[in-house]
Amino acid sequence: MGEVAMKPRHTLQGFARELRNNATDAERLLWQQLRNRQVEGVKFRRQQPIESYIVDFVCFDKKVIIELDGGQHSENRDYDMQRDSCLTSNGFTVLRFWNNDVIENIEGVLEVIRQRCL
Repeated sequence: MGEVAMKPRHTLQGFARELRNNATDAERLLWQQLRNRQVEGVKFRRQQPIESYIVDFVCFDKKVIIELDGGQHSENRDYDMQRDSCLTSNGFTVLRFWNNDVIENIEGVLEVIRQRCL
């Protein structure tokens, strides 16, 4: 039998797994709605390494990234802009939502995501 070539693991894979295991309430709530192709039959993955970043949610088919921001992100605007620039240069659309928007208005958040995935 021939050997199967293993895809090399991304250097951030272990950290991504840790983030999946320690999701915020907002991440858990949104994941319950995105998993198993519930939005327009689109497959999302969570806490995925892309370049030197780990994104909260990504759909590779539709090139959509969803980022959830808590209060700490208001201090990290420059970092977020640099990160978004890198991701958009790779062809992705980045949708950002505040954690409290996900918790207080999940239907509205899902509608924005759904519209982008159509």
